[in-house]
This record gives sequence, C-alpha cells and structure tokens, in this order.
Amino acid sequence: MESNFFKQIERKTGVEFEEILALANAIQYADFSDERQVRKIVRKVSKLAKKPISQDLEDKIVHSILRDGKSLDLSQIQKMMK
Repeated sequence: MESNFFKQIERKTGVEFEEILALANAIQYADFSDERQVRKIVRKVSKLAKKPISQDLEDKIVHSILRDGKSLDLSQIQKMMK
C-alpha cells in the first residue's frame, strides 16, 4: 500500500519520493536565519519544481524568508514562482 502511495506521488509530481523526503528533512532542520542555507533550499525547491528562477526572484524569496523569521511558507514561495 505505501509503495503505491509513493509511486502516485512520484507520478503526480515528477519527482522521486526520496528527493521529496530529503527536501523535507533539509527544511525541518534548516537554520532560516542563515542566508546560505535558505538560498540552498530555495534553489532545491526551484530545481525539484522544474521552475527556474531569476537571481532577482531568488533574492526576493530569500530576503522574505530571512525577514519573516524562522519559518518557511512553501505556499508563499510557490506564489512567487508563478
């Protein structure tokens, strides 16, 4: 059952489940006051979503996360990437 669930996620997203878990793990333990870590996560999300972002947009997302504190709102990042 679990295997089917994971395969459905992979088919829907086009991303291997292991990569999703690795991203979730990175987000869970990230220091959102560290600009380098935040940039790394933003780039990883962009890559996994197959949505390249400009340096300007990356800067805006990173500064928004750094300004807003120690949390990451993925829906806000998705909106910025559209």
